[in-house]
Amino acid sequence: MNFNIGNFEIGNGQVFIIAEIGNNHNGSFERAIEMIDKAHEAGADCVKFQMRHLDQVYRHRSLNKSGDDLGTEYVIDLLNRFELSVAQHRRLADYCAQVGIPYMCTPWDSKSVDVLEGFSVPAYKVASADLTNLPLLDHLAQTGKPLILSTGMSTTEEVAITVALLNKRGSKFALLHCNSTYPAPLHDINLKWMNALRQVHPLIGYSGHERGISVSLGAVALDACIIERHFTLDRAMEGPDHAASLTQSEFTLMVEGIRELELALGKGAERHLSQGEMINRENLGKSLVAASSIKEGTVLGNEHVKVRSPGQGLSPQRYEALLGRTLNHDMDEEDFFYPSDLQDARIEPRDYQFTRPWGVPVRYHDFSEYASRIDPKLWEFHLSYSDMELEPKDYLNGPYQAELVVHAPELFAGSKLMDLATPDEAYRRESIRETQRVIDITRNLKRFFPNSQRPPIVANIGGFTMDAPLPASQINGYYKRFAESLAELDTEGVELIPQTMAPFPWHFGGQRYQNIFVKADEIVEWCSKLNLRMCFDTSHTRLTCNHLGLDFYEFAEKIAPHSAHLHLGDARGLNGEGLQVGEGEIDFSRLGEILKRGCPAATFIPEIWQGHKNGGEGFWVALERLEGTL
Repeated sequence: MNFNIGNFEIGNGQVFIIAEIGNNHNGSFERAIEMIDKAHEAGADCVKFQMRHLDQVYRHRSLNKSGDDLGTEYVIDLLNRFELSVAQHRRLADYCAQVGIPYMCTPWDSKSVDVLEGFSVPAYKVASADLTNLPLLDHLAQTGKPLILSTGMSTTEEVAITVALLNKRGSKFALLHCNSTYPAPLHDINLKWMNALRQVHPLIGYSGHERGISVSLGAVALDACIIERHFTLDRAMEGPDHAASLTQSEFTLMVEGIRELELALGKGAERHLSQGEMINRENLGKSLVAASSIKEGTVLGNEHVKVRSPGQGLSPQRYEALLGRTLNHDMDEEDFFYPSDLQDARIEPRDYQFTRPWGVPVRYHDFSEYASRIDPKLWEFHLSYSDMELEPKDYLNGPYQAELVVHAPELFAGSKLMDLATPDEAYRRESIRETQRVIDITRNLKRFFPNSQRPPIVANIGGFTMDAPLPASQINGYYKRFAESLAELDTEGVELIPQTMAPFPWHFGGQRYQNIFVKADEIVEWCSKLNLRMCFDTSHTRLTCNHLGLDFYEFAEKIAPHSAHLHLGDARGLNGEGLQVGEGEIDFSRLGEILKRGCPAATFIPEIWQGHKNGGEGFWVALERLEGTL
């Protein structure tokens, strides 16, 4: 049932927004041009006008003001003064093509249809007044163009008759719920009738004449695929439509609200945990833990299991499944149970084979346990702000043959996120001081890893905003402040490498908007300017590409030559970050070929959400799946 208007597919989940200029230009061609520009700026997907040949629409007696009601006389008088010529309409259509917004028009008579057929309009809008005009609808159907029909002033039976005709003609069309009062009182709109209208025809939208934008947003929430609203430069102008029209600022707010609703509505598919939910689940949820120390070989009973926070282990919903299992390892009191405890064997690491150096992410406290089980080519130490107060010698003996990578904290003491690009000068200076501490710690760690000549420090360098992404005009300023911060840091013996970032990163304290080191061309430009190399985070970048509609593999081709280190994890949608390899949308075999060409010497770690749990189980699974691709 879906159809296209230009490049826009009606019914694909994105709302088609029509700015109905109609006759609100009040007969001024120059004002019509201005309104096209303003509607385009406001985010409309098309602008729509109206065309009438009055001698084809009204009876001659009415045109001669002979015996009609005052209302009809008033309307005809306005139309005589406000109608644009065919030549002017053609110039408007040409101008729309020039600025890149589709021109549409409502023909009120068959002669107007024939004229508009010479304009190559992509679709026709049918006014409520003509929903019952079967001869005109038949003429429109013969054009083969898609139709959008308002249902104001019509009964359910009349709508059904028109739908039957268009179905018989094989027309592609959508119906718009509409109340044809100007302005329409809220109590008359009956927005829920959209649900009944959808039983008549599946593609349903809304044409509003009420004040404000809330009803239009409500229509989107009810799955409207088209929103049409009248557009004006000034509601005080002469004419009946202006009072029911939106100004540019109001139309802009409506468009922004609709686009936000589209994101919030989603696809209605299976529910997946968002990144923020996963973080909160880990911190606030419940797990099954050992009620006491338990020896390998014990058959688990109620006395061995209890429920406690945080939610980092096996879900309490698996309580019954766990009972009666024979434990295949020793457990201390309050150790987490994991899904592997429902299986006969645990996943253990081994000597993985790759063509490039590979490693494992660790913290100080778990390094010795990992080092006793696996011998990677590098260790990536993820520092927290509390780790920065620890003495490495209390956790490391060394020297170790592996190389060293350090991941700087995102969050410093006092709940301060690192931000080397912020316009807040005091905050930037504090971030410089804390980053310098990370650099000094890394230089201290080098003595335990003598093979690391210039260890990389992976950093989320900042450039985020709280409430909305930055306008494009401000982006360079953030990069320049980062460049200033970088110049102030003493990086002797280390290499600071920013991560590729996702547009909506989750930090402790909530979601932010990331503005720099997100887009490939900007990253390449500033890597060249600053002699930087990157940490290519595949999960972050996949989310970026999904959000911006970019080709992930083309992005990878651009970034790979500037990549010193790789964080490899899968991703899905806009928020599915850090997924296990093979459980998202990335084709790692295809990506591997790009990385072999672009950065054959770049090191990597698997970066899997909560991959460290259960003795690093998530890392071992990822390395198994990546083997042979890198």
